[in-house]
Amino acid sequence: MLNLFPHRHGNCQHGSRRSFLMHVGSLTGLGLSLDTALRARAESKVPGSDLNCILIWTRGGTSHIDSIDPKPHANANIRGEFSTISTALPGIQFTELMPNFAKTLGTFSLLRNLNPRNGSHSVADAIMMSGRPLNPTITYPCFGSVVAKERGKRTSLPPFIQIGSHVDRRERAGLAGYLGIEHNPFEVPGDPSSGKFSVRDVTPPGGLSLSRFAQRRKALKLLDTLPRKADEYAGTLEATDKFYENAFEVISSPQTKKAFDLTAEKEQTRDDYGRHYFGQSCLLARRLIESGARFVTVSDGGWDTHSSNFKTLRKKLPPIDQAMPALIEDLQQRGLLATTLVVWMTDFGRTPVINANAGRDHSSTASYICMAGIGTPPGTVIGKTDSTATRVEDNEYYAHDVAATIYTKLGIPLDTSHIAPDGRPIWLCDGTPIPELLI
Repeated sequence: MLNLFPHRHGNCQHGSRRSFLMHVGSLTGLGLSLDTALRARAESKVPGSDLNCILIWTRGGTSHIDSIDPKPHANANIRGEFSTISTALPGIQFTELMPNFAKTLGTFSLLRNLNPRNGSHSVADAIMMSGRPLNPTITYPCFGSVVAKERGKRTSLPPFIQIGSHVDRRERAGLAGYLGIEHNPFEVPGDPSSGKFSVRDVTPPGGLSLSRFAQRRKALKLLDTLPRKADEYAGTLEATDKFYENAFEVISSPQTKKAFDLTAEKEQTRDDYGRHYFGQSCLLARRLIESGARFVTVSDGGWDTHSSNFKTLRKKLPPIDQAMPALIEDLQQRGLLATTLVVWMTDFGRTPVINANAGRDHSSTASYICMAGIGTPPGTVIGKTDSTATRVEDNEYYAHDVAATIYTKLGIPLDTSHIAPDGRPIWLCDGTPIPELLI
């Protein structure tokens, strides 16, 4: 059973005229977190840029030294088990597990002088996905929520969609924060590579026909004619009404069903991305952007390699190496790369010294991002770390600079301000766009 209001307590729950619909087992087949993403305002299409973003988030801290920043001349207890290979750019090497990245380096930019300045997962998620420092008194919105707020909906699809549930929410990362829950991501759990995914998650559940679904919608509207118990419920019920309106719209929309139907893709295309969770998630992200979503996060977990680092990466890196270059090429061929930013980020890097469990620990001083699209200069490698990949050796960039770069590319002014719940104006970003990533 799916509880559409999992965090609601107090008077708003008790005696509600909708209580028999708030716990709707009939909606569990959706596999979607309607409770956080669909309490949206009835908002018209906002004029402005049609620029989009696909954020690839590998939760846990993907090792830079074992992927795109190897140190082949370091001691064995630092360089690790993987050999290195040449890339499309002379003098730049990746590890052997990144052959497609190496071959296609001319199509994207790589930033290797990112200082994350944090080494805690929950804090890292919050900082890296918003570009703002952690603040115990206020939650800053993530990139996708800002885009949803500033640009609004284009179609029946939510503007901000998260594929997978691999974002650490302990510090409210990846959410809308003070912008309000209506700008939270529409979260899609499950595995897009599953044969049942495209049918189960976007059709009316339990074999319910659209006609019967419409009848339930009419019944819900009838309930709205009943007297309110008290004025204090008015705001809550109004938000609930809009929430249900959007829920019905997403569930019943032919455009939604079409967007999530991966079987509509050519078999070769699905093979190119990879018949695994990560590959099909990236393919789904492209389809969602094509269908009207503005910001899609592809989340992938399992990257916290304190033990068995090399065994884990032999399984985890190949899907990334296959799918991300395929995504960039696919967007390019479809004419979408000029209007779609692709960014790969993670919590932080890993420490160079291999620990007693054949793992690497958290690095709070070195990390990286990969970026393509919307004028990102292809074939550019920016910065470097020292001989052990411990620290950035030249000019450092930080999370707020990454945020400034993303917002600038998406056409959102950095001096944009929003009003916090207490009435204070809050500026969007205090970082500086990274000049090497701009044209």
